[in-house]
Amino acid sequence: MKSSYLKYSAKDDLIWLILRPWIFIPRVLYILLTFIFLFLRILFQGNSKNKNIQKNLSKYLFDVITDLGPCFIKLGQALSTRPDLVRQDWLTELTNLQDNLPAFDHKIALKIINEELGAPANELFDEFPDSPIASASLGQVYKAKINNTYLAVKVQRPNLYFLIKRDVVILRFLGTFLSPFLPLNIGVGIGEIIDEFGKALFDEIDYQKEAENALKFANLFKENPNIFIPKLEKKFSSKRIISTSWIDGVKLRDRSLLEENNLIPASFIKTCVISGLQQLFEFGYFHADPHPGNMFALKGGNADCGNLAYVDFGMMDTITNSDRLTLIKAIVHIINEEYYLLAEDFQKLGFLTKEQDLQKLVEPLKEVLGGSLGAEVGNFNLKSVTDKFSKLMYSYPFRVPSRFALIIRAVVSQEGLALRLDPEFKILKIAYPYIAKKLLTDNSEEILNILLEVVFDEKGQIQIDKVESLLNILFKDSESINSDLIPVANAGLKLFVSKKGSEVRKNLLLSLIKDEKLEFTDAKKLLALIRDTFSPLNIAKSAVQNLISTV
Repeated sequence: MKSSYLKYSAKDDLIWLILRPWIFIPRVLYILLTFIFLFLRILFQGNSKNKNIQKNLSKYLFDVITDLGPCFIKLGQALSTRPDLVRQDWLTELTNLQDNLPAFDHKIALKIINEELGAPANELFDEFPDSPIASASLGQVYKAKINNTYLAVKVQRPNLYFLIKRDVVILRFLGTFLSPFLPLNIGVGIGEIIDEFGKALFDEIDYQKEAENALKFANLFKENPNIFIPKLEKKFSSKRIISTSWIDGVKLRDRSLLEENNLIPASFIKTCVISGLQQLFEFGYFHADPHPGNMFALKGGNADCGNLAYVDFGMMDTITNSDRLTLIKAIVHIINEEYYLLAEDFQKLGFLTKEQDLQKLVEPLKEVLGGSLGAEVGNFNLKSVTDKFSKLMYSYPFRVPSRFALIIRAVVSQEGLALRLDPEFKILKIAYPYIAKKLLTDNSEEILNILLEVVFDEKGQIQIDKVESLLNILFKDSESINSDLIPVANAGLKLFVSKKGSEVRKNLLLSLIKDEKLEFTDAKKLLALIRDTFSPLNIAKSAVQNLISTV
């Protein structure tokens, strides 16, 4: 059944609200005054060492965001995932925005169930509680029982369409008006970014669309034993209600909570980040709201990869194949410190205009990214780069394309979630090996072309240093050798002898010819590198480790 919800339209919705000044003007004034009072209170009390003052301030912050409604709660949820940006005592309070908001009247929820499903809750379910078990920005969840099975029944908040429509229009109005005064050079695109946020919210309140998203997401991860997606119960789902199988897990809120349940935090960080990378770089379809209230640690799995459950599929988005491949290239160019090519990637993605002189950006990019990476890839984190990029965006004509708004939100939220579980977490410690493995094992035409760019220069000569860098990133520790060596060796051998490998074989042969003479120096270096990496001892270690992990 096709959804009957209207879609977000910046122009039409603005006209709708302007024609209702009795709604528009009081709401704008209320939002502005609320934020002025909040700003003044933070200004005078934000640096206080008094714990009671900070506790009251964090509660006031929570109350302000809650009072302003669903749009602002969504923004607050994004902040609640960033322990590197928000004080810990404030963060604890903001975490309640994820699923511990004030519930709406239970009688209204029962009325909605009756209207949507055609019968009262006590007739539809064997057991239906008198109060919700969780209450979030757009709905509240009940733990119902039928046929000895528990279900999560999410009922949408009343009047949600009007509230979101009104506030997204006002946010766009205020954002566009205030953009010249913002510290970052994103003013050109801030309206478009809010439009993306509005479209995502409008999609999120359509539970029929969320049901479709859940089925699609489950299908993408059906071969992954570490990712669990709750089963959709179509019989008990509609436009404003969605029911799924109940998830019996632990929310990824903090390290101590996992350890109390004998779960290993690091294992869930890895599963979380790898699954996020898969969504962006393999599936091109991703969960855009991965905060701790939407992710659960499950029992099972192992010390390396824990079992993880995703819930709430209202805010999903796609990334085009072109953008996906360009992002992979950009990461490879960061690895290889090729900053001119990286500037070209930014230009292709729309962060820079076509008229921009890219050569001028080589040194600034090197300062921002090269200094952050240093000699050790693991020292990189998004916060350190974001701080430096703020200055870069102010000095150079960088802008954030609107289509990247949700991608950035998802990546930043995931890194924030990981930082809550491990303050020393560095995202590229997992992301770089993932990209390296993808280049070495994915035999698709597009990835093969990127690999060829790494292995051979423009003249067709082997770039030993870059091949070595790629292998070092993947195999620089015994854990990676144990888990990835045999798959990479198998994929490489299959590629070399396959039809697709003809380009690799041709380039290798051409690389032996220099000045019309055969030159074996680079070939010998490459063979030595491969021999040392894929030595019999390393292969044996990998085989034993893989055998142990399957027992």
